[in-house]
Amino acid sequence: MAAERYDAVIIGAGQAGGPLSTALARAGKRTAIIEREHVGGTCINEGCTPTKTMVASARVAYLARRGADYGVRETGLLNVDMRVVRRRKRDIVNDFRAGSQHAIETTPGVDLLMGEASFTGPKTLVVHLNDGTTRDLSAEIICINTGDRPAVPRVPGIENVRYLTSTSIMELDAVPDHLLIIGGGYVGLEFGQMFRRFGSRVTIIQHGKQLLSKEDPDVAEAVAQILTEDGVEILLSSMPQQISQAPDGTIALTVQTPQGTRTVSGSHLLAAAGRTPNTDRLNLTATGVQVASDGTIPVDDTLATNVPGIYALGDVKGGPAFTHISYDDFRVMRRNLIEGGHAAITGRLVPYTVFIDPQLGRVGMTETEARQQGRNIRVAKMPMSNVARALETAETRGFMKAVVDADSGKILGCAVLGIEGGEIMSMVEIAIMGELSYTALRDAIFAHPTLAESLNNLFMGLDEG
Repeated sequence: MAAERYDAVIIGAGQAGGPLSTALARAGKRTAIIEREHVGGTCINEGCTPTKTMVASARVAYLARRGADYGVRETGLLNVDMRVVRRRKRDIVNDFRAGSQHAIETTPGVDLLMGEASFTGPKTLVVHLNDGTTRDLSAEIICINTGDRPAVPRVPGIENVRYLTSTSIMELDAVPDHLLIIGGGYVGLEFGQMFRRFGSRVTIIQHGKQLLSKEDPDVAEAVAQILTEDGVEILLSSMPQQISQAPDGTIALTVQTPQGTRTVSGSHLLAAAGRTPNTDRLNLTATGVQVASDGTIPVDDTLATNVPGIYALGDVKGGPAFTHISYDDFRVMRRNLIEGGHAAITGRLVPYTVFIDPQLGRVGMTETEARQQGRNIRVAKMPMSNVARALETAETRGFMKAVVDADSGKILGCAVLGIEGGEIMSMVEIAIMGELSYTALRDAIFAHPTLAESLNNLFMGLDEG
């Protein structure tokens, strides 16, 4: 039977694939979008939306315990009901997912196929639909937006242990007694602080010499200090050697630390040390598309693979695994495929926020990167304890830091570890986009008392020595 012909086929309804499917359809291209599990991708279903919903619940618990700091006292015992936390998370996820699916299903010219796709040739696919039937498709434009999934730690004994991933941990109906976390990146830190605030003991095992390996050492050190203050145990430069689980469910993790071998016991284990691209079941060998050793799909600056007409978008192509990058990939594709433009992914700013509390927002160059490039720089740095709004809200942990080109005065990058750090960082990002001198923020009139006005004092520090 001949394959059903489409103008475009998109594999994966994530934050790039979903909006691209409707944009192509509105442009008159008959489009099929194939989704194996659920519309919305990692962000809506297992990433940003559910985790930040739970982070918000954890912050409420944190503030409740700190009530006395604000003159508010509660005589009863604080209780965290994980079933209610989970239900709130599920409700918000379901609402977001339904909205994304409705947008696709109500757009004329796009067919949503729920099932799993694999290639049978360079421009042909077979789709094993969830209802048990199959469909053969072909198209000149094929976009791969299949994302990634949590990686399995390569630790002896892991196959015999009931470990959690960033997805399954959000389905717990009770607070773990002692949560062990392998990995000191964004996922490990957000869940570590979250469950500590819910009432768990938490131990984070990080193989590197610092948390958040891509951050400046002073930023990573401050993050570690905040988590330690919150009661999280952190083991740096430590490698898991062996994992086992006792009949009562207790998990024993043997770790090689700088001080020697140590065994840490816990009730639950979270694997948060990397992710694996979802390319292994696509049968990409049938297309000739090159695949890197880590499973990612290399692309050029227009998101094209080595096979004409086949593109890779979002996390599956490697690089920064952020929702906003996936969505920008969609905008690049829309510009090039529909609007006749020449958009590229090279040189784009990559802002992000780590949703620990206080947040870490960062964009542009780190101080380390700037010095490695031999740039002539100046560094502005100010503790959040110097920010009036932070003092008023009793949220003074962290600091602000900006890297400035000493010759032009332009801002190269910043890191804001502090209350609403992601929002303050975004203000600096706009200044970077506008190629403003740091003096524009130094001299700007911001409303008082806001966090924004802290930028006055941050950059004033450059002129005061």
